Amino acid sequence: MPWRDPKRWWWWLSAAVPWLCVGHLLQFVQGGSVSWLWLLPLWIHLAMPALDALAGEDRRSPPPEALAALEAQAGYRLLVAAYVPGQWVVTALGAWVAGTQPLSLWAWLGLVLTVGGVNGIAINAAHEMGHKRVAWERALSRIALLPVAYGHFYVEHNRGHHARVATPADPASARFGESFWAFLPRTLVGGVRSAWQLEALRLRHEQRPVWSVHNLNLQAWAGSALMFGVLTLLFGWQALPFLLVQAFYGASLLEVVNYIEHYGLLRPLGPDGKPVRCTPQHSWNSSHTVSNLFLFHLQRHSDHHAHPARRYQALRHFDDSPQLPSGYAAMLVLAYLPPLWFAVMNQRVLAHYGGDLTKANLAP
Repeated sequence: MPWRDPKRWWWWLSAAVPWLCVGHLLQFVQGGSVSWLWLLPLWIHLAMPALDALAGEDRRSPPPEALAALEAQAGYRLLVAAYVPGQWVVTALGAWVAGTQPLSLWAWLGLVLTVGGVNGIAINAAHEMGHKRVAWERALSRIALLPVAYGHFYVEHNRGHHARVATPADPASARFGESFWAFLPRTLVGGVRSAWQLEALRLRHEQRPVWSVHNLNLQAWAGSALMFGVLTLLFGWQALPFLLVQAFYGASLLEVVNYIEHYGLLRPLGPDGKPVRCTPQHSWNSSHTVSNLFLFHLQRHSDHHAHPARRYQALRHFDDSPQLPSGYAAMLVLAYLPPLWFAVMNQRVLAHYGGDLTKANLAP
């Protein structure tokens, strides 16, 4: 019998997130409790870690002979694409609520975390589509980044992070002993700087001016500014601070995941003086079932970096890659609390390198 994906229908959970949040916002506007605005944050930070602990890991991988047919199935890519219109509806609804409805501080914060959470997860959908060669997927990837004002990620991640991952030169690779709160400003500033340098290099090579409509970073930032400006004009000035704060929170979700994915891992230099080719040993892996279903297998990060163009449904588990003790949902809570993070992860980095810290990516 041909191999069939046992999680085939469960992937719908990922695409359903923004549409469920549309319902939450409408319930609140129609007189519902403020708790409607807190369902997604509670799901991300409490329910998903608990369910990951209960469900455990799914280490099954598709057999090599099934990979080509599995990646060719269009339904999987349409599921990722379905996230984006829902994300835009949530953002517009959130701006309307923030700009026109009387909100307590508790309600406003819940609104920020819900909309920012949807847009933070949307960066993952953009990440999946941005690696593909199909033109409409790459275009939709850039559209998904506009509500979170993080369009430069499209440039920096694909041409910067994947080339420099697990090296001191990569602003998105966390160093051993570096807290998330020290990593966050370094990666935010470094990511923008890297994206700008990469685009400037590309445009100079094409003999085009850096400050032009051909600059993908300027296109993205202008698109976000236009979107935020239109929503502010439609719904009032109160919508603008809401949009800015939710965008920052959404971007911080991406960066805490970046922090988790490569913490302390280092690609050694080869005989030519350059970092060796990226392998599954240079990313933290997690095959925890529930969080992988909601993140399009992002946690099988070892295979992703070894094969960046591979589609999420075909990503494989590697037993010999460094393993996280839980899924990203639980790990980001630890990352917010540096003493707990160091207590859990430093010993895993040490074990991975056989106690030799000179092999790790060390903080200065």
